[in-house]
Amino acid sequence: MSSLDVSRGVCALVPGLQHWLENAFYTVRVVDAASPRGKDERRVLLMTEIGQATHRDILINLIDGAPSLVPAANGLPARIAFGLADMGFAFALIAELARPAAIPAVGDASSMRLMALAARVARSDATVLIQGDTGTGKEGMARFLHARSGRIAHDFIAVNCAALPETMMEAMLFGHRKGSFTGAAQSSDGLFLAADGGTLFLDEIAELPLTLQAKLLRALQEGEVLPVGATHPVPVNVRVIAACNRNLAAEVAAGRFREDLYWRLNVMPLELMPLGQRRGDVGAIAAAMLLRHQDVVRDGFVWPTAAAMDKLVAHAWPGNARELGNVLQRALVLREGDRIDADDLHLTAAPQQIRVAAPIELPATPAEPIRLRDVARHSKLEAIRIALRETDGHRAAAARKLGISERTLRYRLAEMRELAAA
Repeated sequence: MSSLDVSRGVCALVPGLQHWLENAFYTVRVVDAASPRGKDERRVLLMTEIGQATHRDILINLIDGAPSLVPAANGLPARIAFGLADMGFAFALIAELARPAAIPAVGDASSMRLMALAARVARSDATVLIQGDTGTGKEGMARFLHARSGRIAHDFIAVNCAALPETMMEAMLFGHRKGSFTGAAQSSDGLFLAADGGTLFLDEIAELPLTLQAKLLRALQEGEVLPVGATHPVPVNVRVIAACNRNLAAEVAAGRFREDLYWRLNVMPLELMPLGQRRGDVGAIAAAMLLRHQDVVRDGFVWPTAAAMDKLVAHAWPGNARELGNVLQRALVLREGDRIDADDLHLTAAPQQIRVAAPIELPATPAEPIRLRDVARHSKLEAIRIALRETDGHRAAAARKLGISERTLRYRLAEMRELAAA
């Protein structure tokens, strides 16, 4: 946990702040505003305690009017003013202003407990398997594990296995020697050696072909890789963190993932729940995103109203944090007033089950015989169109609705483009 000092005056004025900060993965110390402090310590103080503040601190003021945020600048601390109606989001904003970069934005008690477990896991060199839907923060968790490990002085290398060209996967992961294949004009170390001493994050691990899964298993077990075209393995010291947005045990049962590799990766499993089941995280992530998407120094900070926050917390978030980010960016652009209100959010309903595609109308007297495979192909493409429409173009969500991988969905979309161009 990160430590944060809160003055006794703040705790007396807004007693709920300490509990919020503890759920946001802070160790809170209640201190006197004038007590001695360490050089890098940050404190949350009352505006009336500004004489005890440094530029690192956060000053709060409970008011009756519109809320405001003045970021730290010119040697002055950040200042937040808010009333009772905006207190919940103000707490999230205070936690976000003090949050170290390597710690994910959280505010839910269940997320805090998961972060505490992850902090313990980080101190070991055990392989970690992170599972959760797309947009639940798997890479953020992986970066947190690296930051809290003994490998922080070395590189964190993140790779999306689904984005690797299938013909180049082996060379990109394990390296290759000059001349080992057409186009290999120079040798390359590969991603495993690039992460030597540090952490290699393999996202969408289920997308690795079975042949590469066997080579990954050997790299994990033996601590060495064999570059393409090489005759001798190269030792490598890497901690692997794998992630998957599908149930990897189910992939093993279906024969699409090696069971021995699954057990080698699943030493320390971490499960990230959908955002809709972590209501306390919505405000924390919203505060992080609104700060990120605005130039607060130049334009000021646009606050969401209490009604807007209630609507955000009540939403199901089928697209998780990515959907939340899209909603907030749209609201910043389309809002009618000085604040983001509930009507500015334009939330869509959670996608329903995929509808059966309408029957394809065939000509009464076709010029050519109709082949069954063409009917099947057009039915599949129509189902993809419906899924993409119902998920607002979100490919990962569409793939989940269709029961296929994102890689397969990309192939089908490429096929649709070719048919359109023909």
